[in-house]
Amino acid sequence: MRDEIVAAVKASGVVGAGGAGFPTHIKINASVDTVIANGAECEPLLRAHQHIMAAESMKMVLGLKTVMLATGARKGYIGLKRKYEEATNNLRAAIKQMGEEEIELFFLPDIYPAGDEQVLVHEVTGKIVPEGGIPLHVGVVVANVETLVNVANALEGKGVTDKYVTVGGAVCHPVTVKVPIGMKVQELIDLAGGSLVHPYAIIDGGPMMGKLIELDAPVTKTTGGILVLPIDHSLILQKNTPWQMIANRAKSVCCNCLACTEACPRHLLGHSLEPHRIMQAIGRGQIGESEIFSRAFLCSECGACDTYGCTMGLSPRRVNGELKKELAKAGIKNLHHNKPQEVHGSREYRLIPTKRLTARLGISQYDVKAPLSEKEISVQEVRLPLSQHIGAPAEAIVKVGDKVVKGELIAKIPEGAAVGANLHASLSGEVFIVDKSIGIRKA
Repeated sequence: MRDEIVAAVKASGVVGAGGAGFPTHIKINASVDTVIANGAECEPLLRAHQHIMAAESMKMVLGLKTVMLATGARKGYIGLKRKYEEATNNLRAAIKQMGEEEIELFFLPDIYPAGDEQVLVHEVTGKIVPEGGIPLHVGVVVANVETLVNVANALEGKGVTDKYVTVGGAVCHPVTVKVPIGMKVQELIDLAGGSLVHPYAIIDGGPMMGKLIELDAPVTKTTGGILVLPIDHSLILQKNTPWQMIANRAKSVCCNCLACTEACPRHLLGHSLEPHRIMQAIGRGQIGESEIFSRAFLCSECGACDTYGCTMGLSPRRVNGELKKELAKAGIKNLHHNKPQEVHGSREYRLIPTKRLTARLGISQYDVKAPLSEKEISVQEVRLPLSQHIGAPAEAIVKVGDKVVKGELIAKIPEGAAVGANLHASLSGEVFIVDKSIGIRKA
């Protein structure tokens, strides 16, 4: 049973739809006790996952059951927030209709980052993932809700060709749409009625962990949201701050107040990550203290430390991210693998309410509904990057001038690659370019 499921998921190019894009066929080729569907959607302004759970409830439950069969899990949970009323009702009906007694809903607190897989595992199961570990180490597999829909589609031989995306922020009509992968971000913004402000910047993802992108960037398998904000918004200024300025501020301004550490979700789970100590070591010039700096490997870069904790405008998150790169270049690996037995004693009092975070970020005015559009989206061309996932880029098996149909395999996992994902055409038409991406134009 496992081999057949894994093969189908691999053939369909399913990857983690809500994160870094880890190939799902590798993740589910394991034995665990529990599978958790991640429907937390804890980033402010994003709405896609709650709409997926409401609109694709039967497929989502089927996908969850499929992963449970593949992994041998006896229990499945769907982690979501109680405020997702339509999703809650539809999922309950789907579970009842399918007779899945081993699957149940788990209502998460409305906090950030409830969707972080280590936070999610603890909230649902009470277990603590070891430092530098993954949920598998405590007998759990976590899968994004859209990933599970794609798993269900894989059973029918369908490749991943479309993506649910929330288009929000400073747009005329915030909306959630299902669009072809490879569609231009500019076209997405047009679907939301265009921007309300000029000039503006675009975030791919949520306001906390999203990255700045350009208008001609394509939608990928991991795009969950496109947010438009004024170019001078504090979030945009923060994301645009040069690394050297971040480093100089860390050396000269940090007062070691502990606010970053007290807000850190991984620290609160009992991990030995203490961002203020890393900032302190930088300020003192303790460059050779690899034991201190290597704790940056434990950072998830969720941003709670800088956007919510620090009142001095510093960014321990950026510091940790840079340290991880430098340590990797130096061949230094994570030294920290403690297995916490309990969470921090004050954790329950330090959780970050989503509404308060939204206000702190200065985006409350954009915290509105982004209803799911039932309109079928048509585009004239798409550009599909060969690398939309962790691992080796897919290898094109088509050439310029080839005619393809939607769902057709156009790039495959390279021979001998340990980690990779297949890529399928998201539009029927003619291939007009093959480089680091495959461009398809409607015939």
